[in-house]
Amino acid sequence: MSRVFIALQSNEETRCIVDALVLDNPQAHVDHQPAMVRVSAEDRLVLRKDSVEQTLGRPFDMQSIHVHIVTLGGHVDEEDDALTICWNH
Repeated sequence: MSRVFIALQSNEETRCIVDALVLDNPQAHVDHQPAMVRVSAEDRLVLRKDSVEQTLGRPFDMQSIHVHIVTLGGHVDEEDDALTICWNH
């Protein structure tokens, strides 16, 4: 198995995004580092729009996540309602 990850700037909005990532991926590991938060998991991470909206308490445009991304590891599949990071085997 291979680990995938996403690292986000540490700010008010990304705290809700990280909460949504953990909600969607209970097996995920969260590593708080200076100025960023790294979330990793085996094989796949999924971020669902409805989970982000639930944690933010307002509508969320999935494209706006790009402003917060520092780096990521894995192949990215973007849809209107979800972002998936995985390794294609």
